[in-house]
Amino acid sequence: MSTTGWPLLLRLGLRRDRVLAPVGIGVLVLMSIASAAATPSLYHGLAERVHAAEAINASPAIVALYGPILDVTSEGELAMTKMTVLYAVFAAVLFVAVVRRHTRVEEESGRTELIGGTAVGRDAPLVAASVEAVLLAVVLGLLTALGNILGGLDARGSLAFGLLWAGSALVAAGIGVLTAQLSASARTCAGFAAGIIGLLFVLRAVGDTGPGWLSWVSPLGWNTQVRAYGETRWWLLPAYPALALVLVAAAVVLRSRRDLGAGLVAARPGPATGSPRLADAFSLAVKVHATTLLLWSAAAGALGVVFGMIAPGIGDLLDNATAQSIIDELGGALVSAILSIVAVVLTYFAATVVSHSAHDETDGRVEIVLATGVSRARWFGATAVLALAGTAWLLVVTGVGLWIGYAAADGPGIGNLVTAALAWVPAAWVVGALAALSLALGARWAALVWVWPAAFLTLSLLGDLLDLPGWLTGLSPYAHVPSLPAASWDWGSAGGLSAVAALLLGVAWWRFRERDIG
Repeated sequence: MSTTGWPLLLRLGLRRDRVLAPVGIGVLVLMSIASAAATPSLYHGLAERVHAAEAINASPAIVALYGPILDVTSEGELAMTKMTVLYAVFAAVLFVAVVRRHTRVEEESGRTELIGGTAVGRDAPLVAASVEAVLLAVVLGLLTALGNILGGLDARGSLAFGLLWAGSALVAAGIGVLTAQLSASARTCAGFAAGIIGLLFVLRAVGDTGPGWLSWVSPLGWNTQVRAYGETRWWLLPAYPALALVLVAAAVVLRSRRDLGAGLVAARPGPATGSPRLADAFSLAVKVHATTLLLWSAAAGALGVVFGMIAPGIGDLLDNATAQSIIDELGGALVSAILSIVAVVLTYFAATVVSHSAHDETDGRVEIVLATGVSRARWFGATAVLALAGTAWLLVVTGVGLWIGYAAADGPGIGNLVTAALAWVPAAWVVGALAALSLALGARWAALVWVWPAAFLTLSLLGDLLDLPGWLTGLSPYAHVPSLPAASWDWGSAGGLSAVAALLLGVAWWRFRERDIG
């Protein structure tokens, strides 16, 4: 291996990720702390905790989504139900994004070839990305463990839980490094990684609800089997870095067998001439993001169905008056709580569209498009419309999925679930408009598109946890959405948020019209 210069690339990578990494890790840690701190107030005494844990284990849908609780008497396992598997997937996505950014994206843009013309070794980018992933995984694990301890959970179990999250991150980084060798396209690389993580999640879900041995095939299944807050299986924790090392070693071998900028999976050549429909800026944007929108739609629909099937059984988990009153204070029915999280996640589709447009500008493709008959207004408008319309579509798909799952589980009538999902559209549009404004300020500001949703979610969580003043939590557009279907539609809220979104888009267009491209 030729790794000369990797420390310099490591410093560069850490500097480039000075926003993405702290925000991503910070949100994950805060979510873990919030869950740890909230559980003692939800359940008073061992009997209530055991009842809730048994109710979770009795629901195949909940077990498939979150995993089982192996020790029903453990307060830590109950508190970390969602964190153990589902939020480990979110951590995996973050680490795949970091690794892909410094490997395949750099090759696709040509910067790796430029750096390779200096004294930097051929394998230095891969080594630097891997070392950065290890450092970030250590930080994630330590902060998670410390946060859970501060949240009131057992110190020994919190350390084990932090280690299993760090291990999940390392495995995800290994998957990212490996898939970066397969495709010459950064987008296809992300698709391969998402497919592998999805397969591991499905194997774990099937194993937790059926043949138990399948849970041991998936690293996500190991998260539950570690038993962080029970009789901890410390011997299982080294399996995470061991698997990560195998994946990185395989990536190094594959890297030596391909050309720079190429992938082991050959890209299919496109048609010799483009369709006349692609002459329109919006049609081109839809074509570019069609596969992404299709995958997001499938994921949104599947999540809606699963959560819809879970919702009718929530009464078994919260059969005490105190827990029910807390749920009411946090937004009413479970469906409202589900949509409050899903809406934030789906807003990242808008961030994806806007971020892609920023990369097009940085790489010079926007100048090529504008050199034709496409005006600035049409190009910028195509990005904004697709970002906002795509997010609205995904919320509709989620609402339909919720309705299907809820009906399949024979849930009692609670109102129109599609309308409940639509109530979050104006708030998502505000966040999407802020993303468009970030692009309008300049391509270098486009990284903020990933910050806005996470910042507003964190503000909402901390507002409830720390009892922050209303004017501060009110800065989040998500705070102004009525808790449908428990509440009624609020035209004032929907109109106000839509007006804010329109105003932000107007300011964004004015700024984009005035600045230079690139």
